[in-house]
Amino acid sequence: MISINNLSVEFSSQLLFDNINYVINPKDKIALVGKNGAGKTTMLKIIAGLQKASSGYVSVPTGITIGYLPQQMVIEDRLTVAEEVRKVFSHLAEMQSEIDRLTMSLAERSDYESDDYHSIISRLSNLTEQLAMASSDNYEAEMERTLLGLGFVRSDFNRPTAEFSGGWRMRIELAKLLLRRPDVLLLDEPTNHLDIESIQWLETFLMTKAKAVVLVSHDRAFIDNVTNRTIEISCGKIYDYAVNYTKFVSLRAERIEQQMRAYRNQQKQISDTEEFIERFRYKATKSVQVQSRIKQLAKIERIEVDEVDTSHLNLKFPPAPRSGDFPLIIDNLGKAYGEHQVFDNATFTLRRGEKVAFVGKNGEGKSTLVKCIINEIPYTGTLRIGHNVKIGYFAQNQAQLLDEELTVFDTIDRVAVGDIRTKIRDILGAFMFGGEASDKKVKVLSGGEKTRLAMIKLLLEPVNLLILDEPTNHLDMKTKDILKQAIKDFDGTVIVVSHDREFLDGLVEKVYEFGGGKVLECLGGIYEFLEKKKLASLQELELQVSGKKPLEKSSESKENAKSLSEHKEERTSTPPRLSYAEQKERDKALKRAAKRVEEAELQVTVKEKELADIEAKIAAGDVAQEIFESHASAVKEVENAMSVWELAQTEYEELKKRYE
Repeated sequence: MISINNLSVEFSSQLLFDNINYVINPKDKIALVGKNGAGKTTMLKIIAGLQKASSGYVSVPTGITIGYLPQQMVIEDRLTVAEEVRKVFSHLAEMQSEIDRLTMSLAERSDYESDDYHSIISRLSNLTEQLAMASSDNYEAEMERTLLGLGFVRSDFNRPTAEFSGGWRMRIELAKLLLRRPDVLLLDEPTNHLDIESIQWLETFLMTKAKAVVLVSHDRAFIDNVTNRTIEISCGKIYDYAVNYTKFVSLRAERIEQQMRAYRNQQKQISDTEEFIERFRYKATKSVQVQSRIKQLAKIERIEVDEVDTSHLNLKFPPAPRSGDFPLIIDNLGKAYGEHQVFDNATFTLRRGEKVAFVGKNGEGKSTLVKCIINEIPYTGTLRIGHNVKIGYFAQNQAQLLDEELTVFDTIDRVAVGDIRTKIRDILGAFMFGGEASDKKVKVLSGGEKTRLAMIKLLLEPVNLLILDEPTNHLDMKTKDILKQAIKDFDGTVIVVSHDREFLDGLVEKVYEFGGGKVLECLGGIYEFLEKKKLASLQELELQVSGKKPLEKSSESKENAKSLSEHKEERTSTPPRLSYAEQKERDKALKRAAKRVEEAELQVTVKEKELADIEAKIAAGDVAQEIFESHASAVKEVENAMSVWELAQTEYEELKKRYE
């Protein structure tokens, strides 16, 4: 569909891309990866036609539409949210005109087997589908579903866009982009301003409704779930893998190992050749051989290995001073801004050493509660900080708070005290700011580098309660892995505000969900929390299918027993007739629920088989320590699989009863 041909880009005499070639096919879901500064954003801009290459070109067939979502954009503030999004459908007259032109063209042609004829049919089909969706009575419903999926509530639709933060305005632009249904979607860090629920909705949309997608993201779970192809930009070249990111990492490691072997062999060859030249340079009898070796050396195409060296990134939090058993006690806590109650009656206690996550939709109070904890804003209720608790706080905008006119070294020198000042260079080196990098001004650093620099400031003083508000924004995947391990190794108490599921997985043992003015505790990790949320989502779906207004907060859907009982009473009376669209939605919901049960049953069977195999080995006399560890792990996996199956079965039965 779109082909990139002999593409080269040069910045300040530095080659960013060197003669790159690849093709974006109609159903490709591509993850564009590479270390910071490799040129991922530049590549998207070139494909979108916003930036020119030094040489080469991008070939886009006539009629192919491209939608581009940049990391930063300027948004007008004159309209409401709904009016701004409706601008997407202002091109309906142009679409109808093109449909008429293509229809006339087909009527005049007789080359039914030609590529041009089939291309016109394909374009006509796409336009007809888009026009049918946009101009039908359902286009308002499609707009509503998209906005709700991205985290808005109905009361937001008539609010001016000027009232929303930059992150929410980005969601408005994303909604417009998705509703246009372009042939190719180019997304640059689309999850940066989304919460977990919105990310999951976007995943489903991209997998089921989007056509070709090229995305840049540091959210591993997101790109793993969405993409089926990974293109790595490295050393000015590209490496194309027809797999998702996790499989790519494994294949890349094999490639790097092969490159390293070839590199070492070549270095030995170069060294031997240089040694021969130096040894016999001035011997007349060897002059012919020496000249031959010099020419041979000049012709060697040097092998480059783009191996990201994380061994020098040594992130380790200082040992935590011992605090009291309960670093944080919250009782009946509330916070309101005027008449708007952000949350109320929040009550929970953190034990020393616990690692917990704050999750929920943006604007539900996660960062607000953090500000209450650090005593930055007033609140109602009781909040007690435990004995000898020292708080270390990493704010969501911490990197933006740095003085951009200072150098990296001066930034740390101004906050370092005592003996630590003699070790600033060593500390900066451990964070990959060694050598000349320490003399760079903050304003020239990338987003990830600024985040690393802000993290250094946090490490200068030992703390025992770490509060990290979106610490992974702008960090590449390698650095996120290192930060995650450092937090796991930290022996103090940790609160993490994050929407990155892969980052939270295995890191936290408790999740606090913010929504509907409440703060609800959920024991277990992030994926256990999301599994438990499915039932609430299903109940919300039932309300949507029955024509009732859905609850805007999933936590309310889960907790509001009164509403659910009333809904059941309605079900026992004469059920309302469903429209064709509602019947279709009902059938889809039942089919999805049945599929979840089937998949869960299969997983139980697999896990039980694995457990039986291990028990057979034990019965046969295998008493190694590893076999008993494997047995314990297998038992837990069977229990987890059974829990998932029971939940899926319950959801399916509830949905079936709804329509009996």
